[in-house]
Formats: sequence, C-alpha cells, structure tokens
Amino acid sequence: MIADGPSANRPPHILLPVWALEPVLLFSRSLKAGVLGFALMAPVLLGGCDRQSESPAQPEAEAGGEGLSGTLQRNFKGEPLPDFTVAGADGEELALTSLKGQPVLINLWATWCAPCVIELPTLNALAEKPGSKLKVITISQDSGDHERVAAFLSDRGFAALPAWQDAKNDLTFHYGTGTLPTTVLYDAEGREVWRYVGGKEWDSAEATTLIAEAGE
Repeated sequence: MIADGPSANRPPHILLPVWALEPVLLFSRSLKAGVLGFALMAPVLLGGCDRQSESPAQPEAEAGGEGLSGTLQRNFKGEPLPDFTVAGADGEELALTSLKGQPVLINLWATWCAPCVIELPTLNALAEKPGSKLKVITISQDSGDHERVAAFLSDRGFAALPAWQDAKNDLTFHYGTGTLPTTVLYDAEGREVWRYVGGKEWDSAEATTLIAEAGE
C-alpha cells in the first residue's frame, strides 16, 4: 500500500506526473505491436505515451495509488495460460504453462510506465502476503537489457517480484491489449478468470475480493 504523508517521506518512484496515471499505450519496435498501435490510435490522442516517452517533459507532481484507474474484462474467461516462456536472471526461463496448479496473477509492466511503477509496491505486498496460495508473476515488457529490469526492481526493494522479461512483447500481442499495465488472473486449473487493463492497488480490499474468484 502506498502511504499518504509528506512528500519527503514518500518513495522517490511515486513522484510522477499526474497525466501519467492513465494506462500507457505500448508501442514495440516489432511489427506485432505496430499493428496493435494502429488499432488503438484513439487512446494515444487522449494522452497515452509510446516507448519513446520514457522521460516525460511534463512537470512532476505527487501521485498516490488513489489516482490509478482501469477496466475489468471478463470476456476471455476460461482461456488457458499462454504457452510462452519468459526470461529471468542468468539465463533462467519460466514456462507460463508450468504455473498450473495454483492461482496465478500475471502482470505486464515496464520500467518507463508510470501507472505500472505506482502499482508495483502493492503487487510486491501481495506476493509477500503470508499464507497466500496466489503466485504473482510480474513480466517486464522492456526491450532493453535484462540487467536494467533486475536493477530497477532490486533498487526499489521489490524482493518478492523476480525480474521476468518478455523483451519481444509476445504477451502484449497475445492478450491483444497494447496497454500497460495489464494484469490477468488464472485459477489453479490454468483458466483465465478475468483481466484488468490499467493500474490498481492490488493489496486493497476490492482487489482481494476480485482475486478470491480464483479460489485464493
């Protein structure tokens, strides 16, 4: 949970522009995300930013988790875990289909995505929740070196979030969203329960109720 209080006591990563609280349209350099970008051009006109917008020119303002917003989608309920493998540290790989057997929350994010960064502390808290059966998997959509993603998480103390990366944005294309953050809940049978496009406080009472739908 992101605490209120004087700005001097807040973590530096939440000093973000107010406009940046909107979900971010993801533009990959790959042809795949290019197709998504064309299909979702309207959100760009409403204030989205692309992969080149890592250093916003807008003045910074204090922003708490209460500014996050998104859309809950249930129209893909029952879809199986995607048959993709993501990269980890030292050449480690994770096959997402291997996660079957426990409830799983998959979160697509990027280091340059403001709402993604804002919700990361709540995802870390969720992953650290004692006695929880839920597996929280955050997967970076950054196209750069894996070391950068790992350092980003480590420097901010997100010890419960391993640095998985999907540098080619295969999952963004698979889910057909083109927007970050995107979070998808699966039950223990590996079946999709819902997906949430946009940022959220994942350790909130509302989120707890939603996650319980997976049998958590």
